[in-house]
Amino acid sequence: MIIDIHGHYTTAPKALEAWRNRQIAGIKSPAQMPRASELRISDDELCESIESNQLRLMRERGLDLTIFSPRASFMAHHIGDFQVSSTWAAICNELCYRVSRLFPDHFIPAAMLPQSPGVDPATCIPELVKCVEEYGNVAINLNPDPSGGHWESPPLPDRYWYPIYEKMVEYDIPAMIHVSTSCNPCFHTTGAHYLNADTTAFMQCLTSDLFKDFPTLRFIIPHGGGAVPYHWGRFRGLAQELKKPLLKDHLLNNIFFDTCVYHQPGIDLLTRVIPVDNILFASEMIGAVRGIDPETGYNYDDTRRYIAAAHVDPADRQKIFETNARRVYPRLDAALKTKGR
Repeated sequence: MIIDIHGHYTTAPKALEAWRNRQIAGIKSPAQMPRASELRISDDELCESIESNQLRLMRERGLDLTIFSPRASFMAHHIGDFQVSSTWAAICNELCYRVSRLFPDHFIPAAMLPQSPGVDPATCIPELVKCVEEYGNVAINLNPDPSGGHWESPPLPDRYWYPIYEKMVEYDIPAMIHVSTSCNPCFHTTGAHYLNADTTAFMQCLTSDLFKDFPTLRFIIPHGGGAVPYHWGRFRGLAQELKKPLLKDHLLNNIFFDTCVYHQPGIDLLTRVIPVDNILFASEMIGAVRGIDPETGYNYDDTRRYIAAAHVDPADRQKIFETNARRVYPRLDAALKTKGR
């Protein structure tokens, strides 16, 4: 089985974006604020959006299952207040849940949280609980910068975030550390803000003792870990200077990296530098990088080809494709076992 841990609903029916535009307009003109019940998307529309896009490509590329969450750039936690974010998160999470019900063999949901700048993260707990207990979500996406590129929140190891971590540990679910749209003109959303945040999140954890307080807490750093694998020696050296344990003892029980790296040399580096037990297959399909690479003739986001071509043992390749995901996402493993998979 090949499990893609990084899928976003980037092809949702246009009615979702139209509703969101009305919601944003309603922030300044409350009379225009739509009710959630005014968004109507049929099962047929959901099926069409999936069958002609994500599911088609999964079949073409030989992928079996995708952990599916709302579109990352659409989270936009910096827009509006907590009520706006809460309504928007609930709508997006429900759509991913409906997709998982329509295609139970191919999609399983992960939740976005209704984060809002300056608002206590504990306010996210009801949505998290609903998504795990009612929707069967196996993970969450946690935005370390709800301000949209201005980094106004405390760093991840701060006790500010502990209410979410406590619930993650209780439910035994991991978090993908994933920012959303940048509204800071210095940082392009997908080319800079995403990768900067990946690197920043890792460094925040390196300089802290977070995992002493939460030894079973698990983070996935997406997009291949940003700059981390490329500068592994720098991070090892910084840990040494800061009198931290070796990285393999200090962080790699709790931090994992995905394979959303869109060229072969990048994947080759990732698989040489990072221990195989800490690499999980992912593609972020129909996401930040679309189109065909003129150097290879294949889509940039067809990451299965890169893993297949990487110089790793077959047993290690199986870890990347499946085994590691089952271990890092225990609720996913349990769900698959109930289906005999």
